[in-house]
Amino acid sequence: MDWSVLFFVNSILFGIGLAMDAFSVSMANGLNEPEMDRRKELLIAGAFGVFQTLMPLIGWVLVHTAMNTFQQIQKFIPWIALILLCWIGGKMIVEGIQSRKESAGESTAADKPAEKLGLWALFVQAVATSIDALSVGFTIAEYDFSHAFAESLIIGIVTFFISLAGIRIGRKFGTKLSDKASIFGGVILVLIGIEIFVTHL
Repeated sequence: MDWSVLFFVNSILFGIGLAMDAFSVSMANGLNEPEMDRRKELLIAGAFGVFQTLMPLIGWVLVHTAMNTFQQIQKFIPWIALILLCWIGGKMIVEGIQSRKESAGESTAADKPAEKLGLWALFVQAVATSIDALSVGFTIAEYDFSHAFAESLIIGIVTFFISLAGIRIGRKFGTKLSDKASIFGGVILVLIGIEIFVTHL
C-alpha cells in the first residue's frame, strides 16, 4: 500500500459517507439547543470525530487479532445503534411535548427550556453514530497499521467538520422552530436509528 493521492481521496470520500449519521444527529442537537456556545459546538463535533476515528481502528485490530469475536459483535451493531438513538430521541420528544404543554397553559408548572445535551447523552450519541464504522475494519484489513491509522484519522477529521456544519444548520433552524425543535430533533434521532438498523440488519 502506497501513499497515493487516490488513497487520500478515497479516505475523504469514505469519511463523508460515514459522517452522514453524525451530521444528522449534530443538526438535531443544534435544533434542540439554538443558543449553544462555540465551545460546546467544538466539544460535540470533536466527540463525533474522535469516535469516528476510533471505531475503524478498533475494527482493524479485531480483524487482525480476533476475527471470530469481531464477527459475533458485528451482528449486534444495528441493534445497539437502534436502541441508543431511540432512547435519546424518545427522551427529546417527551421533553418537547411537555414543554409545549406547559407553554400552552396545560400544566401549572413553570415553563422550562428543552434540556441541554449533557456529557453522557453526547457519549451515547457518539457511540451510536460511529459503531457501524467498526465494519470499516473489514474493508481496510489489508492495510498496515500506519495506513489504517491515517484513513481512520482522515475519517475522524471529515466527521468533525461535517458535524460542526450540522450543528450550525440545526441552530439556525432551531431558533425559527422554537418549542417544536426538541420534538423535531428527537424524531430525527429515532429515524436515524431505524435507518441504521434497516440498512445494516
